[in-house]
Amino acid sequence: IVAGVFMLYLVVSQIGEYRTLKSETLVMLDHYSHMNGGGMDDEDTLQINFNFSFPHLSCEYASVDATNFMGTHDAGIAARVSKIHLDKMGRQLGPHSDRKETKHSTDETAHDGEIKSVSLTTDNFELERRKHDIVIVNFFTPWCHWCQKLEPVWEKAAAKMSETHPGDERLILAKVDCTSDKAESLCTTHKIDAFPTIMVFRRDDPNGKELERYHGERTVDAIVGWSNELMKQIKSEVPKSRVIDANKDGEKDSHNGVGCMVAGMLHVQKAPGGIIVQAISEGHEFNWATMDVSHSVNHLSFGPFLSETAWVVMPPDIAQAVGSLDDKKFTSEDRVPTTHEHMVKVVKNLVEMPPSWGIAPVEAHGYVVHSNKIQRFAEVPTVRINYDILPIIVHVKATYESAYHFLTQLCAIIGGVFTVAGIVAATLEGGIASLTQKDSLGKLG
Repeated sequence: IVAGVFMLYLVVSQIGEYRTLKSETLVMLDHYSHMNGGGMDDEDTLQINFNFSFPHLSCEYASVDATNFMGTHDAGIAARVSKIHLDKMGRQLGPHSDRKETKHSTDETAHDGEIKSVSLTTDNFELERRKHDIVIVNFFTPWCHWCQKLEPVWEKAAAKMSETHPGDERLILAKVDCTSDKAESLCTTHKIDAFPTIMVFRRDDPNGKELERYHGERTVDAIVGWSNELMKQIKSEVPKSRVIDANKDGEKDSHNGVGCMVAGMLHVQKAPGGIIVQAISEGHEFNWATMDVSHSVNHLSFGPFLSETAWVVMPPDIAQAVGSLDDKKFTSEDRVPTTHEHMVKVVKNLVEMPPSWGIAPVEAHGYVVHSNKIQRFAEVPTVRINYDILPIIVHVKATYESAYHFLTQLCAIIGGVFTVAGIVAATLEGGIASLTQKDSLGKLG
């Protein structure tokens, strides 16, 4: 009975072992070819998928560039990157489309009439804001080239608005010199990091939660036309809106987006390289001391997007490594130029399931990352994703025990138990017989 119970236990354990999935991990060199028929093929490139949110970087300035260790830039990257405007709360407002051409007035002659734009400082800012339904403010600095070009245009536009709406001060054009001791704090409060910046202040929005910014053409006619659209809102001739397309050309002249979601999919050579995000504009000068490139990594992965089946069958450690940076936030200190650098090491994983499952091998690229902040006042605030694609493959092969091995083990269990049981039984029988014989001869006392 004992032998039978023991044998049953071993058989059940062996059956459980037979049904258990085992994995074997091997590390090997990735022998991808570098050339195929004189050009790059799919084996020589790798797909990069990214989605970043910048709460303080406008889509008008956000620029994405890709480069490799040889200094080669991806000239067509803009066509594969999409941008979505974000409001102060991080909500999506709509897609951004780069302007075909940003026009600036070629008439830079000074305005020779009466100055109609109002100069604002900390002393009169709130007073003027409460006095008028809408105050359109030009934040500028005297040293800014683009501000100098806008200055005569702004004064002429203010004069033309005064002529168009004589005696109507429900809407005025104003200006703030961000280098003035009496106005610098206004520029800090409203996070002005690009010059010139034109913002709309409404009396019915006292906390400034939804301030619009003007991104249209810097000509007298364009600014006046856009201002007249705001005047129509004051007069209730059109519905109130914070997004205005004054000339109905499909390009937004103003909106309340302050941040930007940047997403894209690139194919890069399997060589060290990087993705760079920073502020670039052909119509602005930047104050790098206040430029804030704090960001959230919504998603960063390498290789093709994985199917639901692939996510299910992948080992947990590999699945976690596929998106190591996902949902991570990185913040910059206030008024300290900060560059965020992410060093990424990419490894190819090949997960192979048992043939009986009918699932093709899963190819997934995991990565480890080290993030660092660089804070230098001479450094342009930037986000850099520096990646290095390692030429190795981690091959994970999952298998079940073969039927041949299972049957062999089963036979060994049965045969072994019977053999051991026979030996134990024979030993016991011999010992009992010996004791019986001694007892019959009276040798046991």
